[in-house]
Amino acid sequence: MEQLATTQLERALPKGMSKAQFGVLNHMVRLGKLESPAELASAFQVARPSMTNTVQKLLAKGFVEVMPHPNDGRSKIVQITKAGIAAREQAIVALVPLFEKIGQALGPEVFEAAVPLLQQVRIYLDENR
Repeated sequence: MEQLATTQLERALPKGMSKAQFGVLNHMVRLGKLESPAELASAFQVARPSMTNTVQKLLAKGFVEVMPHPNDGRSKIVQITKAGIAAREQAIVALVPLFEKIGQALGPEVFEAAVPLLQQVRIYLDENR
């Protein structure tokens, strides 16, 4: 199911944006805080090199800035840029037709029933990493 959803998601995202890149941008907008690449890796439960690669791709596109951590000169912090916020918004707009199509095919009652259950699973998994 995850593979099928990822394929559909990446087809709908703006050209050149991966699921991982969208996930980081979305995470940063939702939480509104600065995080180190290590903190981002932990949040997404991926290896640090994988997150570093994703951050570098976002940096190359101008979607994030990477700067020295103000309290720890050895580490860096990642900050989303205005271009990154705009890219995230563009991605969300691009995803609307996909979610509308799924919603029309399955009906709203499927999502109304599934969302609370999926939220419980997410909370459990998050608390039991």
